[in-house]
Amino acid sequence: MSFRRALALAACGLAGGSVLFSAVAVGKQPARGGDAEPRPGGSAPAASVPPASAAPPGLLLLPPAAAASCPPAPGWIERPAGTGGYWDSNWDRREPLALINLKKKNEETGEEELASRLDHCKAKATRHIFLIRHSQYNLDGRADKDRTLTPLGREQAELTGHRLASLGLKFDQIIHSSMTRATETTEIISKHLPGVKKISTDLLREGAPIEPDPPVSHWKPEAVQYYEDGARIEAAFRNFIHRADAKQEEDSYEIFVCHANVIRYIVCRALQFPPEGWLRMSLNNGSITHLVIRPNGRVALRTLGDTGFMPPDKITRT
Repeated sequence: MSFRRALALAACGLAGGSVLFSAVAVGKQPARGGDAEPRPGGSAPAASVPPASAAPPGLLLLPPAAAASCPPAPGWIERPAGTGGYWDSNWDRREPLALINLKKKNEETGEEELASRLDHCKAKATRHIFLIRHSQYNLDGRADKDRTLTPLGREQAELTGHRLASLGLKFDQIIHSSMTRATETTEIISKHLPGVKKISTDLLREGAPIEPDPPVSHWKPEAVQYYEDGARIEAAFRNFIHRADAKQEEDSYEIFVCHANVIRYIVCRALQFPPEGWLRMSLNNGSITHLVIRPNGRVALRTLGDTGFMPPDKITRT
C-alpha cells in the first residue's frame, strides 16, 4: 500500500470522529516555524484556524471538508479510551436490580429494605458450561436416524468422555440435542460419568442461527431457515446460558452435547460479540468449549474447541 493511500485511510479513520480537525503524521517537517507550502493554484494557506487547533510539529490538520468526505467511524473507534463499561451487565435479564419491583419499596424502611431485597436476588454460585460438539458421523445418511456415528466418531466420543472424567468435577447434568449424532455421542460420554442425568431437547438441534458476516459461498440456507432456526437457537441460548439462580448455593458443572453452529452462536452471544461472526470460528468433532458464568454475570471463555486430548490421527471436523 502506498504512503499516500495509507495516509488517506488514516485520515478517514480519524475524521470519522466528532472533531473538526484530525491530525495524522506526514513525516519530517521543517525544523523552523513557517507557513505551510502554497496550495495548488498559488492560493495562500488558510489563516483562519485558531491557535488552539494548530497541529503539533510533524502533524497535518485535515479541514472539515476532508473529514466530511470520509465514512463514519465504527462505534468502537468513537468510544473514549479508558471509559469501558460497554458490557451489558443485564444481558441475561437476571441482574438483581432488574428483578425487583421498585414501586413496592417500603417507604418506612427505604434503602435498608431495598438492600435486603437486592441481596436476596443476587446469584452466589458460578456456572461452568461445557459445550461438546458431537463426534464424526455418517454424512451419507438421508434422514437424521441414518446419520449415526462412524467407528472413528465412536472413538472420539470415548476420548471426550475420558477427558471430561479426568477433570475430577462433579457434573450435574448432560443436556443434549435430540439429533441422532448428538444422542449417540452423549450415550458414549455418559459411560465415563456414571450417575449424571441426561436430558434431551429439540432446542439444541443443528440449524442456521443467523446469516453470517462475511457471507460464504459454500453454504447458503434459505432466508426462511434463518428465520425458523434462528429463533429456536436463540431460545436455547436464553434458556440455558445465564447466571446461576439465587437459590443455587454451590458451583455447577453442566455438559451440553450439541452442534458446531449452535455452539459458535452461543459463544458469540455469551461474550457479547457480534453473533453474525459465528462462522469465523471452527470446531473439531468431540471438542470441548468451556464457558464460565460468574455470579455477577461476567462471562469468560476458558477453552474453545479443545481437542488437545485426542491423538492427531483421531481429529476431524466434519
